[in-house]
Amino acid sequence: MAEHNDTGRLAEELAAVWLSGQGYELMDANYRHGYAEIDLIMKHKGLLVFVEVKFRSGTGFGYAEEFVDSTKKKLLVKAADHYIFEKDWKKDIRFDIVGVYKDRTGTVNFRHFEDAFY
Repeated sequence: MAEHNDTGRLAEELAAVWLSGQGYELMDANYRHGYAEIDLIMKHKGLLVFVEVKFRSGTGFGYAEEFVDSTKKKLLVKAADHYIFEKDWKKDIRFDIVGVYKDRTGTVNFRHFEDAFY
């Protein structure tokens, strides 16, 4: 696997642990449907939350939320629709983005964008 894939998986694991510490419950990770993949599916306060995780080693080229384009959003919604149908989920949902940032000293920080799109 390429190094960027390893970094992405590690960022997803870190985000899942961080979100769990914020009161979220992990339901599924790396859920695939067709060409779409949902990084994390969490439950929080009665909502099913679909989370796109983006890693950045700095902000010089922009913030994580800027890298979720309309095509990616459409794929996420399509996969989420399939998951909702598959699990027979009847309650509300939300789409979030979690940016995982590593600074020059190696410190990892998170930016959480709730209800980021849809």
